[in-house]
Amino acid sequence: MSQLSFSDFEHSTKRKQTRREKFLLEMDQVIPWSRLLALIEPVYPKGRTGRPPYALEAMLRIHFMQQWFALSDPAMEEALYDSYCMRKFAGLSLSMGGIPDETTILNFRRLLETHDLAEQFFATINDLLTEQGLMLRQGTIVDATIISAPSSTKNSTRSRDPEMRSTKKGNNWHFGMKAHIGVDFATGFVHTTVCTSANEHDVTQTHALLHGEEEYVFGDSGYIGAEKRPELEDVDVEWHIAMKPSQRQAIKDEEARELTGAVERTKASIRAKVEHAFRILKCQFGYRKVRYRGLLKNTAQVVTLLALGNIWMAREDLMGGMG
Repeated sequence: MSQLSFSDFEHSTKRKQTRREKFLLEMDQVIPWSRLLALIEPVYPKGRTGRPPYALEAMLRIHFMQQWFALSDPAMEEALYDSYCMRKFAGLSLSMGGIPDETTILNFRRLLETHDLAEQFFATINDLLTEQGLMLRQGTIVDATIISAPSSTKNSTRSRDPEMRSTKKGNNWHFGMKAHIGVDFATGFVHTTVCTSANEHDVTQTHALLHGEEEYVFGDSGYIGAEKRPELEDVDVEWHIAMKPSQRQAIKDEEARELTGAVERTKASIRAKVEHAFRILKCQFGYRKVRYRGLLKNTAQVVTLLALGNIWMAREDLMGGMG
């Protein structure tokens, strides 16, 4: 047995388990590590020349912590020095093997981006949920959320990100991108995601958010007219799209207006499941603003976070199944 460092020994004597420790412990148990590592292993450097690379699993665990806690590459490196529970989750030690520097962390993320591994992570995790009977696929809820980007030109290029755009929501203008998602209407798990600039209308991405097996599609009033679009004319589903408030108010018959209101409230209660995924993305994982320039890098991060969000929502069922 290896000798404990002073920091490891001191931590072993503490009595309280922090929220971060509990979170990492639960995620450690439910993430399908072997499946995800098998996706990366063929493209991961083998260390034939120079300094051998850090263990693949350690780098993947660091990458996930970077996403969960919204840390930059330098901040992730510092967190590994500061936090015992984060080092433990990554399987690292200050006294043995050292800590990856920020450049190593950056290069690993670029490796994942280069080989489109975020999409493969997403598909692998959803395959696991399907195998466990947690993804029912009978219906889809579609929705989109705006992710803000810096609008200032006070940067090295003196320009805003050319792949981000402005859009108006209510009385406010927003600059950034949109994350469009298709959610299983029974469970709330995200099965499909597409990222665009913020000025892309929600309804234009409807076809990309359907998996093809659903019988029902739910959406807010931003998806009115979806069934008439050319790319969806052959899709045989029941459309349950919300009416605009002005349309309901225009109904003159009071009884019909009340009945329509009851139907719309039922639709809204079903659509509410889509907000769980957005809450985890923006509140749990802190992804309220884009962290990089360009859609490609930010899309990879959104896809990774939504995949991990599915695991987080399913953790109790998955741990029960493992037990």
